[in-house]
Amino acid sequence: KILGMDELSEEDKVTVARARKMQKFLSQPFDVAKVFTGTDGVQVDLEDTVSSFEEILDGKVDDLPEDAFYMVGGIAEAKKKAEKILAEG
Repeated sequence: KILGMDELSEEDKVTVARARKMQKFLSQPFDVAKVFTGTDGVQVDLEDTVSSFEEILDGKVDDLPEDAFYMVGGIAEAKKKAEKILAEG
């Protein structure tokens, strides 16, 4: 049986939400994709990438909307995007 979000425990809902943020976060804008996305590529060093994923896994950004993690470089950029999303909506 496949469970829907409503049927999951609260702990599992948090896990799914973090996984969805990580999935969106993997959409980092690449230089080679600029012709398709219209977005400049971003270079993020390994240390920043690892620490960004740790923040997501540790729940430090649970309050940020999922869309803030799409097509950004590091976690700082996701936080700025979240502020913009929350201000607009």
